[in-house]
Amino acid sequence: MPLNIPNLITFGRLIAVPVTIWLILGNQLAIAFWVFVAAGISDALDGWIAKRFDLGTELGRYLDPIADKALLVAVYMTLGAAGHLPDWLVILVVFRDAAILGGALLAHTLHLNIRVEPLAISKVNTAAQIVLAAAVLGRDALPMVATWTDGAVLGTLIALVAVTTLWSGIRYLLLFQRHAGSKAGGP
Repeated sequence: MPLNIPNLITFGRLIAVPVTIWLILGNQLAIAFWVFVAAGISDALDGWIAKRFDLGTELGRYLDPIADKALLVAVYMTLGAAGHLPDWLVILVVFRDAAILGGALLAHTLHLNIRVEPLAISKVNTAAQIVLAAAVLGRDALPMVATWTDGAVLGTLIALVAVTTLWSGIRYLLLFQRHAGSKAGGP
């Protein structure tokens, strides 16, 4: 399968993962913020190019969400390790994603025909995770971000990520349970 422009952009986003980790661990949060923003723009750009010019591929359909999750999980784990996010929140975010991935692998192993589409709450959760990560990284990059990310605003973002992470995780668990139950009771 030949690589096309959208897939190359997605590979670029994957390369941004170790770069962002390195920058955060090196306390270069302002540069990490701009790499994170560029990765976000690249996500929109590769999707637009793929749709606009009919360049969608099977590779891209798998690679794009992997690149997105790799970036978010890596940023959360690194921000947690560097003391910029609470450990409990990082554990919650990473555990939810690992549980969803584990559920999908289990469903595949059990030959359950589950097509997992992103739930509305999952989309809200992803947006909240992105905003929180950008806010934490952006404090050093943009002085105006520093003024509104202290105290109550940051606490509210953390609470929003925690609630939507739990809510979406429970929704996916119930979805997997329902499909597994229907398979067990079926022919």
